[in-house]
Amino acid sequence: MFYLFATILLNVLISAIFKMLPKYNIDGLQAIVVNYCVCVITGSVFLGHMPFHAEHLTQSWFPWALLMGAAFISIFNLIAYCTRVDGITTATIANKLSLVIPVTLSIVLFHEASGIFKISGIVLALPAVYLTTRVKEASGKTPSLFWPMLLFIGSGLLDALVNYVQRTFLEGPELQATYTVYCFAVAACFGLVTVAIMLTLKKIKLHWRNIIAGICIGVPNYFSIYFLIRAINCGVMQSSATIPIINIGTLVVSALTAITIFKEKANMQRIIGLVLSVIAILLIASGDLKW
Repeated sequence: MFYLFATILLNVLISAIFKMLPKYNIDGLQAIVVNYCVCVITGSVFLGHMPFHAEHLTQSWFPWALLMGAAFISIFNLIAYCTRVDGITTATIANKLSLVIPVTLSIVLFHEASGIFKISGIVLALPAVYLTTRVKEASGKTPSLFWPMLLFIGSGLLDALVNYVQRTFLEGPELQATYTVYCFAVAACFGLVTVAIMLTLKKIKLHWRNIIAGICIGVPNYFSIYFLIRAINCGVMQSSATIPIINIGTLVVSALTAITIFKEKANMQRIIGLVLSVIAILLIASGDLKW
């Protein structure tokens, strides 16, 4: 259970850090790039060695590491932007409810068990995301659904990709850990190239506060992935139930954090959306739990 609670708290911590970036005038891109560099260092130190070898370039999983690394930095930037523009609760719900996509693909592609509860949860998740994201701003304008929905779809496809790669290519904890560090390294390389181009064009300036922010994100980011893997493999419950339960906990704690610390609005529409979100994830989880 420790890994379960640790994953929830680390996910909320990362979202909270993203929310505070504008307050301290942090360049999100620089912080995210530093974050992935820190993830590589943290993962290598935790493994006890640098897991990079030339023969890995010919492995069947390497092209997927390239794709997933690019997806990592894209989704992370999208989470940062959506959190800043639409709020921590909206970004978290759009991100976490995206599990309906890998659940649906698992049923269709991998022939996993489905039932009335799981299907009902998938259907209910869509209006839950809609209600939560349609929160009016102080000016009376309703923010666009584009970024939350893009985050919803992108996160879901990334989770589905992770599920596919693990099922098809990765066997054993050592290879899984090595693959994860490679994904972080690819994300860092893409980010460093982007930052270098923007520096050359004089679009951005380096600052020490961005490095500190990246370190603050990178260490919990690595361990959030590590603890998630441990939570899934600890045998307390099925992995298809572990992930939804982690999402429920992240949603609830994020909502409390947003309302109490960041003073986000808790109007009736958002409350209804949050309640529907929890119900949707509970229904999906109950469809996989063995009672």
